[in-house]
Amino acid sequence: MLARSLYKLSNPIRKFSTDLIKPKVTCLFHNDTNTATYIASCPETGKCAIIDPVLDYDQVGHRVTTIHADSVIAEVTKNHLEPVYILETHVHADHLTGAKILKNAFPSAQTAIGFNVTAVQVQFSRLFNLSNFRTDGSQFDKLIKDGESFSIGKLNLKAFWSPGHTPACMVYTVGDAVFSGDTLFMPDFGTARCDFPGGSADVLYQSIKKLFELPDEYRVFVGHDYGTEKRGVAWESTMGEEKRNNKHLNLSTSRDAFVQWRKERDGTLKLPKLIMESLLVNLRNGELPEPEANGISYFKLPINAL
Repeated sequence: MLARSLYKLSNPIRKFSTDLIKPKVTCLFHNDTNTATYIASCPETGKCAIIDPVLDYDQVGHRVTTIHADSVIAEVTKNHLEPVYILETHVHADHLTGAKILKNAFPSAQTAIGFNVTAVQVQFSRLFNLSNFRTDGSQFDKLIKDGESFSIGKLNLKAFWSPGHTPACMVYTVGDAVFSGDTLFMPDFGTARCDFPGGSADVLYQSIKKLFELPDEYRVFVGHDYGTEKRGVAWESTMGEEKRNNKHLNLSTSRDAFVQWRKERDGTLKLPKLIMESLLVNLRNGELPEPEANGISYFKLPINAL
């Protein structure tokens, strides 16, 4: 669990973007893992960021394919966009990242993830007993600091450290668009689980309360959605809707009530079915494990470890 005193050192959201330019946001939804991959582009320059790409993995046949990543490449190419960043909101436990495929297609784009990925790498390299594995984040082109800002064409991107679900979660704002990853979901779905190693319901509460400082009219683009019979699958809300109506944590929710409910709820959840394979690839920024002498890559899966 992250110490509360450490978390309070992170940058508060006191100033928010006043960009008049709104990004164009395209979602390419990955049905097999219920993941929302986004392309956020500057309408004036065509520069863009790709957020949370997916590498297809058949857990029964043990084969990877690039169907979803290819659809992202096709969308970028069709619209004459220029990717400058390939961003991860965190080290995902429910899908393999397609970052390597996109980096190969757009070599000038920088792959990037939050600075605290190093803590996740240390933790899980021990779990998997990985020898000679670098835990300094050097698999990524850029480690993003809390509060760091950079440009996507004429748009301003700002990153906010939002631990709780994992120690390395980041939320990105691009103009008026908020890419919440697994920190906030659609209002009728709630918030992320906090029972993974390094997770904390108390810290997630603080992270989301910090996000609630953003203006009501900001658009929120969530990392996953599982749909309902009434509305189907959705991935966009507003910060105002989240503040008023998020079923797990809204402006009227107390910290103690949220922490107690989250812990009780998380105690009933099973691990994601792709957690082991996802971590082994995502800690490496989309690289499969190094092939062995016979030229085949293998997933090393711990037994009775979680």
